[in-house]
Amino acid sequence: MRIALLLCFMLLLLSGCYDRYTSNYDKIPELDTRQKAVVASSSMTEEDLARQTAELRKIAEEPEPSYTINAGDMVAVSVYNHPDMAVTTTVTPDGCIGMVFVGQIRIAGLSLNEASARLEEQLRKYIRNPKVGISPVKISSQTATIAGAVAHPGMYDIANGMRLTDLYAKAGGSSARYYDGQTLDAADLKHSIFIRDGRAVSLNFFKAIEAGDPLHNVLLRKGDYVYIAVRSESMVCLIGEVNTPHKRLWDKNLGLLELLATGGGLKETYWPYAIIIRGGVANPVMYKVNLDAVLQGRSPNMKLDPGDVVYIPRDNISEYNVFVRKLMPTGQLVNLFLSPTYTWSHF
Repeated sequence: MRIALLLCFMLLLLSGCYDRYTSNYDKIPELDTRQKAVVASSSMTEEDLARQTAELRKIAEEPEPSYTINAGDMVAVSVYNHPDMAVTTTVTPDGCIGMVFVGQIRIAGLSLNEASARLEEQLRKYIRNPKVGISPVKISSQTATIAGAVAHPGMYDIANGMRLTDLYAKAGGSSARYYDGQTLDAADLKHSIFIRDGRAVSLNFFKAIEAGDPLHNVLLRKGDYVYIAVRSESMVCLIGEVNTPHKRLWDKNLGLLELLATGGGLKETYWPYAIIIRGGVANPVMYKVNLDAVLQGRSPNMKLDPGDVVYIPRDNISEYNVFVRKLMPTGQLVNLFLSPTYTWSHF
């Protein structure tokens, strides 16, 4: 009888503790997983963004520079009514090309019209009123450099009309980063730097690639330099009532379900809401998400932000149920020993 009373007292004591933890989260605003989950975060102020936009617009409005022939360029030369004189050749290191009659003639540093006029001047000694056409076949002298978190950083030939995304593709896209058995993109596309003529402008490469924003997808010029920042702070963390608390690199496809899967699943004592902590150490803001609704498919999977901390609190009622389930064999054993039928039939 004493044992039974003790068990009842313990169960009542535990049941009275249920609201101790969960009531602390009642005032936390709930996130709607149907809304766009990834909240754009940036350390740039409105003034910074306005200045960035103004600088990028200034770059976009710059007139297209006229092409000048340089050593290493491949050009095609034709002479009207003289197809036998047509030639495709590469400008030598000293800036010259060779043609029938005129031999070696220097054209480096000239525009296409200026080069045509010089060739015509030399050919007049042999041909009446020559008309020379010259066009670039390959412009090796026009290069741009891309560095940082790309697969193949380096200097690349560019042609008229090429943009930042074309250069990014030439470099093989984002470099890979290996973390905790995962292969993830290493590029922080939202914080890249573009340099032209000694001017450095921050740009959002993510907007250029994902949204096709022409303001950020700058038209390339000779000598341009692009630096793709390396992602270092883009981590998410999973703590609380999970089998394997851990942190991992954020990527754009990472959602709450994927994070829970890499955490080995939930413990039996989890609270049916997840707490999402955003804003970093300086300005943390907490939200809650109906975890059971997401797990059961009643709400969509919520995408996570870089820097999110996902905390799964302990649910005392679940802890109580687990305790009761573990306690049941003991209670049944006590009842059996106290039962006269059990005593007389087994002894």
